[in-house]
Amino acid sequence: MTKILLSLHVLAAIIAVGPVTVAASMFPAAARKATAALPVVPAPPAASADTAGEAGTVRLLHRICRVYAGLGIAVPVLGFATAAAMGVLQDAWLIASITLTAVAAGLLAAFVLPRQEELLEKLTGGRPVERAATARLAMFTGLFNLLWATVTILMIVRPGSTTGA
Repeated sequence: MTKILLSLHVLAAIIAVGPVTVAASMFPAAARKATAALPVVPAPPAASADTAGEAGTVRLLHRICRVYAGLGIAVPVLGFATAAAMGVLQDAWLIASITLTAVAAGLLAAFVLPRQEELLEKLTGGRPVERAATARLAMFTGLFNLLWATVTILMIVRPGSTTGA
């Protein structure tokens, strides 16, 4: 049963967290590109189509982040089930991983997704976004990704493990 739970946990992490990290990383640059595509003066129809396409990309990236963040709840649920089956709920590496996962989830919910929504609202309203706003979003996204990378390493290395090298 442990192998099945572990397999499901890893698959959930890849399928749910992977798209969020990629889409969230792409979002700031896509928002800057969409801002650059905004017409300064009334634009010809071709330019309007380009602007709509750029905003559509930003909208899609935000939707991917929102949907897969919701699916990402499966990762800690399956992780707790796996840890209980393995009898490692008290291990320091797992407690550190749980803490970092909670921080990453909080960062996503409190800083990344709301800032994406703000920038998306501006773009769909035809207003440009400030470079500083996309830079801050990129910083929060980078921290989110760094936390997940750290959790992944802890899950593989598992300090004190007798099963690893």
